[in-house]
Amino acid sequence: MHTLFQTNDSKMVLLVLDGLGGLSMEPTGPTELEAAHTPHLDQLASEGTLGQITPIRHGITPGSGPAHLALFGYDPIKTKVGRGIMEASGVGLTVGTTDVAARGNLCTMDSTGLIIDRRAGRISSKNAIPLIEQLGLLSIPDAEFKIRHVKEHRFTIVMSGSGLSAEIVDTDPQHTGMPAPSAVARSKSATRSVHLINQWIDAAQLSLADEKEANMVTLRGFSSDPQLPSFKDMYALHACSIAVYPMYRGLSQLAGMHTISFDGDSPSDQFSVFCTERANYDFFFVHIKETDSCGEDGDFDGKVAAIEAVDRALPELLHGHPDVLVVTGDHSTPARMRSHSWHPVPLLLWAPHTVREDTATAFGESNCATGGLGSLTAMDVLPLMLAHVGRLAKFGA
Repeated sequence: MHTLFQTNDSKMVLLVLDGLGGLSMEPTGPTELEAAHTPHLDQLASEGTLGQITPIRHGITPGSGPAHLALFGYDPIKTKVGRGIMEASGVGLTVGTTDVAARGNLCTMDSTGLIIDRRAGRISSKNAIPLIEQLGLLSIPDAEFKIRHVKEHRFTIVMSGSGLSAEIVDTDPQHTGMPAPSAVARSKSATRSVHLINQWIDAAQLSLADEKEANMVTLRGFSSDPQLPSFKDMYALHACSIAVYPMYRGLSQLAGMHTISFDGDSPSDQFSVFCTERANYDFFFVHIKETDSCGEDGDFDGKVAAIEAVDRALPELLHGHPDVLVVTGDHSTPARMRSHSWHPVPLLLWAPHTVREDTATAFGESNCATGGLGSLTAMDVLPLMLAHVGRLAKFGA
């Protein structure tokens, strides 16, 4: 496709409501998106066209990393980016090709050694930061550990030293009522790394022993710098990301996008950045996290409210006159399931000069399932956006 690229002054916005797809809480009820009052999104649906996307493959529940890579046009099967490197990059930690990064959670362990809360009661950032600084004082022979707080219960850690490998199994069991397993090597190359990581985990547990909730840690997404091909080289686009949560800033940085710093954390704050920076970039990745967080907490009403907050702020984004706007999610996170799922993700494409409208008058899963775009893979989204702004030349004579 790179042979078809052509440039112009068009502006493309990919608005990702993390975990947007949902399920009804009862057989005949609405999903979170369908229950939300979204007059602006519904108007865009009536002026645009709808569809649904499969992030990876049918039936596969995706993590956030591969799901976003697919939306960025990278093959998520061939392109592996671990959660650790994304988190670390997002908070400004440098991770070399021989370093090992991991995403960490403060968690709650009971007296029998079982995890009873994977997120330590979603401890506030104010209370978590001193604990992360405390863990930063830990010293393990023959390796250097850098640790930095991300948000609430989340932190990131980078291990540097000789002979390290990221081929390590996660220590997060992903379920409560289970012990936090020790790190295990996926291959012999990681034997030394696992020994060092387990020493650090033991020291961390001892350091947090007097805490009531945040008394243990789990680690996942062990990874090193994947050296991704540049988004600009792949698609001839000068791109930026407008994201609050560090992991998504980190992933976009790894893809070669410029990360824009801004004050505030609301959808309105993010959309105003698009208007301010419109002249400086071709492609804007705007990421909303709250929809996913509420879904994972089983908070149906909270997810509805998060969607409605985006809708209320949407006129500010439209004031910047994007030439093509896609609204979708990276994956589904139904509140009913409290987790990511394999369900298709709603997709709205709005391109006022080139769109072929369908019959939908509202943005929701049922309408998307019968929308004019049909069912697509996430990797199809970026080519569609490029086509609608005239950035793909004709193929063949």
